[in-house]
Amino acid sequence: MQGFKKLIRVSRAALALALVVLPARAAEPIKVGFSMAQTGPTAGIGKQILVALQIWRDDVNAKGGLLGRPLELVYYDDQGNPANAAQIYAKLLDVDKVDLLIGPYSTNIVAPVIPIMMQRGLTSIGILANAANSQFHYNQYFSMIPSGPEPEKSFSTGFYEIAQAQNPKPKTLAILGADAEFGRNATDGAHDNLKNFPFQLVYDQNYPPGTTDFTPIVRAVQAKNPDIVYVAAYPPDTVGMVRAMNEVGFTPKIFGGAFIGLMITATKVQLGPLLNGIIITQGFLPAPTFNFPGVKELLDKYAAEAPKQGLDPLGWSFPPYGYAAGQVLAAAVEGTKSLDQKKLADYMRTNEFSTVVGKIRFGKDGEWAKGREVWTQFQHITGNTIEDFKDVAHQPILLPADMKTGSVIYPYAAAKQP
Repeated sequence: MQGFKKLIRVSRAALALALVVLPARAAEPIKVGFSMAQTGPTAGIGKQILVALQIWRDDVNAKGGLLGRPLELVYYDDQGNPANAAQIYAKLLDVDKVDLLIGPYSTNIVAPVIPIMMQRGLTSIGILANAANSQFHYNQYFSMIPSGPEPEKSFSTGFYEIAQAQNPKPKTLAILGADAEFGRNATDGAHDNLKNFPFQLVYDQNYPPGTTDFTPIVRAVQAKNPDIVYVAAYPPDTVGMVRAMNEVGFTPKIFGGAFIGLMITATKVQLGPLLNGIIITQGFLPAPTFNFPGVKELLDKYAAEAPKQGLDPLGWSFPPYGYAAGQVLAAAVEGTKSLDQKKLADYMRTNEFSTVVGKIRFGKDGEWAKGREVWTQFQHITGNTIEDFKDVAHQPILLPADMKTGSVIYPYAAAKQP
């Protein structure tokens, strides 16, 4: 009898232990894996997106997590180098055993990762990658970039529309771009767009990504005297190109394009008044027409964290898209009550999402079904301080029309005046 009572006590203890262990297992974190540039040429942007994803994780966890489980981010530095991407994603999947993928950031890094997703039937949302899926057409890849159903063309369509609307009308065009994934995509789109615009191409060059001296290139363009100069540049070459244009004193009627570097506050402050007149695609601005639910709270949280890490103090262009990618992923998990990769992809293809960058619906190749590239012009900048750029009046939105906050100053020579 005594032994029987002891057995009952042991059984009760085992049951109590099981009841403790089961909830603990149920609360194991959902691991979200990705690579993100923390060093290398795109680290200034990668670090901003990482902060945005960390804010997203904290916001989700503060509300109880996903499926009753907390989120955990698992990430590695890809150094902005495409050669690192495949190895990192293999580690995330085979060693870390992540449950979900997000990102990565940039066309150069996303493009080599998509084949891995295809081989394993995985779903992800690339962050600010232009036309990365245009060759693969993989139906479980989605893109968090507002370029829309014609992503390659989107980086020049609005620029050409602005040029065509001016008087006297510009006629001749030069196209320049970095000879890397993003630069080629953007310049290919700029060429393709010429079928719909009456501009004559008089100069065309893709320069090596490591180019540091742009003066010879600018002089060669100047010799052709084009009315329009379109450039697709990464952050390092953005500075070199803008300085060379000013040093040479070349003032075509319109100058600008897809200058990724001019979305970074430090680069804007560095160049200051040299930016006046340049027309760029900005991606995101905290203008009244961009007051989407949650964006102010995100930017406030980002602004509190940025000084601690020495990051872009404003964070307008990149963090909102990183956070929005997280919002879409979370909505798909909650909508399907699942971590099943195919179910998540099916849900993303068939639903609209409300995010800090507005409402999004995905279409062909995972691109936004409706594009929303924002074109702005730098105007009346007088100094090299952050205050010159905190005021969005110095960078009015020209397109799209329903978000317009100002008008273009034409030609470029007139717009260069502070």
